[in-house]
Amino acid sequence: MTATPRTPDADVHPMFLDRWSPRAFRPEPLTDAQLASLFEAMRWAPSSYNEQPWMVVYGHGPGTDDHKRVLGCLVPFNQSWAHNAPLVMILFGRRRFAASGKANRHAGFDCGSAWMSLALQARVLGLYAHAMAGFDEAKTYTELGVPEPDFEAMAAIAVGAPGDPESLPDSLRGREGASARVPAASFLHRGRFSPAG
Repeated sequence: MTATPRTPDADVHPMFLDRWSPRAFRPEPLTDAQLASLFEAMRWAPSSYNEQPWMVVYGHGPGTDDHKRVLGCLVPFNQSWAHNAPLVMILFGRRRFAASGKANRHAGFDCGSAWMSLALQARVLGLYAHAMAGFDEAKTYTELGVPEPDFEAMAAIAVGAPGDPESLPDSLRGREGASARVPAASFLHRGRFSPAG
C-alpha cells in the first residue's frame, strides 16, 4: 500500500493524517465483528435532533448477489477497482424528520458525520474506506428497492483491507497514495467573509 507522507501545519491527532481513500483492496470478506464495529460507529455519529437520518444498503463479499447488486450501481470507472472491496454500500439520507415530517435540510450534513465515523473506525480496525460520488443515483432506487420520495442517495462507499496497487488498472496505479490538503487559512474567515483579492 502506497502512502504519501503528510505533514500537518498544527498539532492534530495522527488518525486524521492516517485516513485516506485507497482504491486497492484485498477481496477477503470482513468478519461479522468488523462489520458490526463499522456500523456501530455510524450509529453513534451526531445528528440534528438525534434523528440519525442515514440509511445504508450494503453488499458483502465479492461475487455474492448483494455485492454485485450494489457494485452495479457504481459508474464503470469505480466498478473497475471497487469490485475487490469486500464491503460496498450506498449511503442514503432520510429526506424528512421522522418526528415532524418536515424537510430535513441537515440530513446531508449528518450523513457526512456517519461517513466520517465509519471511515475512522475502519482505520482503527486496520481497514480503509473510500467514499465515491460516482454512482448512478436512479439505479440506487430501482435496483436496491429504496423509495426515492423518502431517501436521497448521498454517496457510495467501499471498505476493506489494503491491497496491492498492482491489482489496479494501469491508469490508477500511479494515483494510489494519500493526497495533500489546502491550508486551513484558505477556508477560514474570522467574523466576516472576506473574498480573496
